[in-house]
Amino acid sequence: MHTSFGDKRFNSLNHHLRQTFGTKVIKISLDAGLTCPNRDGTLSYDGCIFCGAGAGDYAFSGHPIKEQFELYRESIRKKWPNAKYIAYFQSYTNTYGETSLLRQLYNDALALPDVVGVSIATRPDCLGSDVLELLHEVSKKTKLFVELGFQTSNPQTAKLINRCYDNGVFLEAVKNLKSIGANVICHIIFGLPYETETDMLESVDYAIKAGIDGIKLHELFVVKNTKLAQMYDDGLFETLEFDEYVTLIVKALEILPPDIVVHRLTGDAPRELLVSPLYSIKKFHILNAIDDKLGKNNTFQSKKVEKNMCKN
Repeated sequence: MHTSFGDKRFNSLNHHLRQTFGTKVIKISLDAGLTCPNRDGTLSYDGCIFCGAGAGDYAFSGHPIKEQFELYRESIRKKWPNAKYIAYFQSYTNTYGETSLLRQLYNDALALPDVVGVSIATRPDCLGSDVLELLHEVSKKTKLFVELGFQTSNPQTAKLINRCYDNGVFLEAVKNLKSIGANVICHIIFGLPYETETDMLESVDYAIKAGIDGIKLHELFVVKNTKLAQMYDDGLFETLEFDEYVTLIVKALEILPPDIVVHRLTGDAPRELLVSPLYSIKKFHILNAIDDKLGKNNTFQSKKVEKNMCKN
């Protein structure tokens, strides 16, 4: 077992942040009120086929950034009274807007009490030179995470889900973000329609080779009022079974280099909108099953990487 991961068999975000900041650090989801070029007509009006209301369903939407932050912090302060925070712009595309507006949003986040970092979720095709310059300013003031919605490296799947950008755009985005000192996180979904195990693991490998610093993995959620839900209702595909998903995660962890931080291994979909898979409601059941399988298989993040290195 890799000894540098603390009490886990993978390099968890919680462990990484404790090592970095010396205390518990919590991400607070914020809704900047922005949209997405894949929804406002710039690229498409439809969005990705799985996208309902966008990510960040648990942010205190509709309030100014400071109020959202305070409302969230108040709800968790008793449990973690001495925690520090990462301001997490989660909903939709958080580099998609006038630079002056983005600067104000990011500065508002930097001014929040006990904030030690800013995390910005966005699309790889929404990182023009003006935005990169602004992000560079932010990276000089705090720890900057930029999360790129990649989902898959399979071009056919990317077209099917209406992602609306090519893989090369992702590669260029990672390169540009790394050059300004950003910590780059890649978001990948397991269980997209018609993808095989090979497809999913190849997406992870593609992101690794691109030079990412962190990764988010979660199962595909089918939520109501989406094109994906219609496909599911029509019987065009099936979501991953519980055991399938746990096995895939373990295989993905084995090929991840030890320095890549695992930001997520499952996700949260709004219960009232979730169609499938229903097991995803029990988040800790999934995480415990992953831990158990890693232990039973006597495996860990980077195990396959270390084997390959020994062969070379």
